[in-house]
Amino acid sequence: MSSIEIRNRDRVIEELRIFLKKIMVEPEIIPHSVAVARELIDHEDADNLIAQRISDTTNVKIPAEHSDADKLFLELLKEVVKDEKALY
Repeated sequence: MSSIEIRNRDRVIEELRIFLKKIMVEPEIIPHSVAVARELIDHEDADNLIAQRISDTTNVKIPAEHSDADKLFLELLKEVVKDEKALY
C-alpha cells in the first residue's frame, strides 16, 4: 500500500470515527437518515438529495463534494432501504 493510500484510508477512518461519535450522542440520527433515504432513494439525484436533507435536519453535515466516508454512509443507507424493500 502506498503512503497516499494509507493517508486516504486513515482520513476515511477518522471521518467515520467522528460520525460514529455523533450518532452515539444523537442515536435518533440513524432512523431519521434511513427514513430520508427511504423517501428519496428513487429520485434521479438521490445521493445529493439525501445528503442535503440529512445536513439540513441533523448535526451530520455532508458537503456537496462527498468524501469517501460520505459516499460510504450514503451507500449504506441505500443498501439498508433496498434490503428492507427486498423483505416485502
